Amino acid sequence: MPTIPADSLFSLTRALFEAIGVPNSDACVVAHSLVEANLCGHDSHGVMRVPQYLELLRKGTYKVDVPLTFLNETAAVVAADGNWGLGQVQAHRLLNHLLPKAKSLGVAAGTIRNCGHVGRLGEYAEVAVREKLVLLAGANSHGGGRRVAPPGGTEGRISTNPICMGVPTSTEAIILDFGTSSVAEGKVRAHYQKKEPVPDGWLVDHTGAPTTDPAVLYTEPRGSLLPFGGSQAYKGFGLGLLIEIWSGALSGGVCANPDYPLTGIGNAVTFVVLDPAMFGGVDYFLNEATRLSNYVRSCPTTTNVSSITLPGDPERATKAQRTVTGVPIPDATWDLILQTATELQVSIPAY
Repeated sequence: MPTIPADSLFSLTRALFEAIGVPNSDACVVAHSLVEANLCGHDSHGVMRVPQYLELLRKGTYKVDVPLTFLNETAAVVAADGNWGLGQVQAHRLLNHLLPKAKSLGVAAGTIRNCGHVGRLGEYAEVAVREKLVLLAGANSHGGGRRVAPPGGTEGRISTNPICMGVPTSTEAIILDFGTSSVAEGKVRAHYQKKEPVPDGWLVDHTGAPTTDPAVLYTEPRGSLLPFGGSQAYKGFGLGLLIEIWSGALSGGVCANPDYPLTGIGNAVTFVVLDPAMFGGVDYFLNEATRLSNYVRSCPTTTNVSSITLPGDPERATKAQRTVTGVPIPDATWDLILQTATELQVSIPAY
């Protein structure tokens, strides 16, 4: 498994997108998003997506250099169409449009339909909390991605439907970002590419029986992801079901639908941004959030736990390590990237 310095990985990723006509500014946004996901330990949303995005661009499924079209706009609301542009580009455009609205009114909400894969929702929360704002975000797979079976079911009915909440504190932000399935589909794909079994509790086969074989998601007869929650999986599925509606129906996009490709090609997204200044006050919010996080961290631990972990801590720790040591890339993923680079006549940076 090669380990690639982050700057080299960024340069290569940007060059690959530029080689098929993506403008430099857009290529930088996507490359930064993917490499940051790897740095934070979310390899399922990292450069393993590069061949997938490039193939969608080559086919014309994703469009190059298209605008974010505002379908409806008020002082606090934006409904937009992504025109199947690159998801990270369009999602950041929406967020950047919402931030000043939230600062002016205290709250702003926006949606995108017909949008490419937006990547890790946590990166948008990171932008908001730097402005001392709160973000609530959710996304579905725009009709596709139906890989999560309801408890007791044997076929997928909804997507992995992530939810993200991010809040600033006086020290480190608290950012919760997780799929409502047992695990992100991309993590199963990573195991599939590495030809490794997945942990117990992730998957069931086409009969509903537990399995550790990642191939059940990609070969017939297909299995499904389980909702998160274990014996309380109905809670995970219920949350995922509401995110499906919150993202697909509210945006004017599509909820899970058997007429759409199973694998899914992009997202429908909803962002809600809140400014604490218009509620209890920024200083009060930061003081309370910081006091609570410190109080939780002070909790006595069991003998096998050295410290309490809060949402956002694992990403920061992994990023600090990988910024120094580099990003490990599974052989199968790296082979696909190298093959694509050769086809596009993009040079491979030294590593």
